Amino acid sequence: MSVYGAKELAAAFRTVRTNTARVVEEIPDDQFDFVAAPGFRTVRALIAHMIWAPRISQGFHSGSRITTLKGFDFLAVMTQAGTFEAQSRSKAALVAALTADGESYAAWLETLDDALLAETFTDATGASPKTRLESLMSAKEHEMHHRAQLMLILRLLGGVAPLTRERQARTAARAQAAATATA
Repeated sequence: MSVYGAKELAAAFRTVRTNTARVVEEIPDDQFDFVAAPGFRTVRALIAHMIWAPRISQGFHSGSRITTLKGFDFLAVMTQAGTFEAQSRSKAALVAALTADGESYAAWLETLDDALLAETFTDATGASPKTRLESLMSAKEHEMHHRAQLMLILRLLGGVAPLTRERQARTAARAQAAATATA
């Protein structure tokens, strides 16, 4: 019996993706071509990258269920990803895709059994085995990394991320309650 399996991973991914969509919704439409630093993706391309990335992970672990990344054609996948990221999409289309693709990926995660999650595969050198569960968890971690970038961009643009605002409101409410209790 596994403590953390497919259902837990799917639920965690849904939470991450929901929070990502919330941050994206806060970024003004007219700032989707904003670039935080030279060489960085635009907001629009970064969101598209976040939509595309789980597809790569799913491809590794469904269908042919690769056993090694040795010889894997990363250039072809990165070319496809670059083409996907370069397409101009509206904010509404990106939020809709984040939601739909995220749910599709999470629903697929829920179908995985413990035996598949325990299987190992190797990296591009044919070494460093890791479990499929570990690899699938990295898709969620990858999104969290890029969501943090979006949150910093939102701050640079004068906004505050929804989770930060909610935490600030809870802190203020606790402080107010404490002040009222001692008055």
